[in-house]
Amino acid sequence: MSELNRRDFLGAAVAVGCGLALFRANSLPEALAQAAAGSGPSTVPHPEQQGAGERAEGTGMSQQSADYVPPGPVTARGKAPGLKSKLIGNQETKTYAVIFGKGDEVMSGLTEFAEKHQLATSHFTAIGAFQRATFGWFDRGRKAYRKLPVNTQVEVLALIGDIGLVNGKPSVHTHAVVGLSDGTTRGGHLLEAYVWPTLELTLTEEPHPLLKQHDPETNLELFNLDASAR
Repeated sequence: MSELNRRDFLGAAVAVGCGLALFRANSLPEALAQAAAGSGPSTVPHPEQQGAGERAEGTGMSQQSADYVPPGPVTARGKAPGLKSKLIGNQETKTYAVIFGKGDEVMSGLTEFAEKHQLATSHFTAIGAFQRATFGWFDRGRKAYRKLPVNTQVEVLALIGDIGLVNGKPSVHTHAVVGLSDGTTRGGHLLEAYVWPTLELTLTEEPHPLLKQHDPETNLELFNLDASAR
């Protein structure tokens, strides 16, 4: 490098250094003022905070915005007009085939069936498909179910449940797992489900009644075998 070029290079470096120093000197008071006013530049969230936000967004609900429903009896009636049933076994236990039609709501229809046949102790399984359903996840702290809606056509991979007496009336308790179009699954405590095109349910009625009693710790109606003893 020639002597002339070396002088030009050093002169440029000095000019850049002076400019940076001036910029920092002028920016420092402004940055301090922003910090004091709470209006400083935004920071990148901590990875754990960012992950929590992504998880909440991915599930479509947050702890604050989630919809909860307390435990309680099924109150809806008349929402399964296509339900048909037939007694297919009548020995010590009775077995029924219960078939739901297009658009029938499962929990209301099954409750009406239990009331009509005065079922005191029963268990059941089913397969079929839903056009939409709402599951529940029990939150111990709230003593309530967080609603988990599935608003798409799904295959019923497994549906199981039982029926016992609460204050002398049949109470239906159902869990289910459904398959989505991509092969993933959803499930939980079944709050509501609309059939399409069918739900094929087999129900067995046992001869001895089982009673459910209120559990204050959970706000649930749970089987009490001591109270059920005859």
